[in-house]
Amino acid sequence: MVRRVAVLVFVLLVLCLPPWWTLLGSGAGWPLPVVLAGTAVFAAWLVSFPFLMVAGHGSRRNDRAARLGDTSLGVMWVLFTWSVLGGLVNLVLGGLDLGGADRARTVAAAVAAVSAGLLAWGHHEAMRVPRVKRLDVHLPRLGGGLDGTRVVVLADTHYGPIDRADWSARVTEAVNALDPDVVVHAGDIADGTPAQRREQSAPLGAVRARLAKVYVTGNHEYGGEAQGWLDRMADLGWEPLHNRHVVVERGGDALVLAGVDDVTAESSGLAGHRTDLAGALAGADPELPVLLVAHQPKYVPQAAAAGIDLQISGHTHGGQIWPFNFLVRIDQPVVHGLSLHGLRTRLYTSRGTGFWGPPFRIFAPSEITVLTLRTGEAPADR
Repeated sequence: MVRRVAVLVFVLLVLCLPPWWTLLGSGAGWPLPVVLAGTAVFAAWLVSFPFLMVAGHGSRRNDRAARLGDTSLGVMWVLFTWSVLGGLVNLVLGGLDLGGADRARTVAAAVAAVSAGLLAWGHHEAMRVPRVKRLDVHLPRLGGGLDGTRVVVLADTHYGPIDRADWSARVTEAVNALDPDVVVHAGDIADGTPAQRREQSAPLGAVRARLAKVYVTGNHEYGGEAQGWLDRMADLGWEPLHNRHVVVERGGDALVLAGVDDVTAESSGLAGHRTDLAGALAGADPELPVLLVAHQPKYVPQAAAAGIDLQISGHTHGGQIWPFNFLVRIDQPVVHGLSLHGLRTRLYTSRGTGFWGPPFRIFAPSEITVLTLRTGEAPADR
């Protein structure tokens, strides 16, 4: 416990010190009351943030505390990033003897203005209905009858402390307007229990698809009743792919839609939950092409070893707030987009439909994705 507290204090200090130094303490020459007031704000966040996160995301699940904690974390991350960049600019200008006596104050004002602008824009990006992203995915084993099949991908809706029931309804309208054959929800549906997020998830019951609507658990479900979310999605008319598959047909050809629990499922201790690809494919015709839904992109080595044709994942949010994408890349093989793994397996990683925690998306736009399945090799593979 002492070690954890020490690590937490260290991380919070690292987040606070560059903004404090760049904005207040780098020779900007602000009046003493301004410096004292700014220092008090940083100190208040440093002390209150752990309590807000425990109250908001612990057993009490106080949504107001979660909103305050999450939003303040996003603000501090943006201030940290641009304060570090501003501090580097200040050093370079100082080394070149440019900018004069007001250089530090000008840099501080620029950092504050850029951060405020990015936070306003990033909040708008997070709260809007995602733009539609379209691309063709060529699967050599896909039968001609399935050529042109439209798979609409949702991921990481993260229904949470901010009530987005109206947003959820508008996302459903956008999905239905795409006239999908298959709709996939690739996990992290919510932060909280099905009872807490009932109104926000309700519009998913109105999603329409010709062939199937399928869903798998993400890591966040295992902090908020994963089995309850599987049951909730079944009640809403979706097929929960809890280490199982369904087969869809069109034009005389068939496609296996398989899904596995998130890679964190087994460590959750929830009985019957683990990542089981063999179980998901049990009984499937090995000659049929397989679309696998697995929440995290890093499951793709197992998918490639099994000869999966297409894996659909989310989890990364494309980084959500730049430059977090570089940290995500340490844990995941892909941050977003279409990639090839092994000789056959294609992986599509969605940036996600919603957001987690801080209600900001900066240089990592949300998306509703339309994957149009095409038979034969991709032009780049020929």
